[in-house]
Amino acid sequence: MKITSLIVALLAAGTLTAFGQEGTAQEIKHEAKKAGQKIKEGVETVGEKTKHAAETVGEKTKDTAETVGRKTKETLESAGEKTNQGSSTAHSKSTKKVRKTKAEAGRALKS
Repeated sequence: MKITSLIVALLAAGTLTAFGQEGTAQEIKHEAKKAGQKIKEGVETVGEKTKHAAETVGEKTKDTAETVGRKTKETLESAGEKTNQGSSTAHSKSTKKVRKTKAEAGRALKS
């Protein structure tokens, strides 16, 4: 009888331990699932922020490119105007010299 009682007690203790471990395993599984969900939410948030940052960088790059293009065009137009002014000034000066030289040559012939 003592052996039977001992066996029953050991089986009961083993069964209680197994149930206790199962409860602990379920708790660990539940906590792991919660942790996985938190990680998933964190990754989604990072993804959204990265997408937003990329869109912002794209917009800024586009704005900068448009500004650089406009400034370059303005600079080229300004340089072209100055070049045209310089050529017309040079042309006017050379035309005046030619007229002056002709006038002097004409006076020299008459004298």
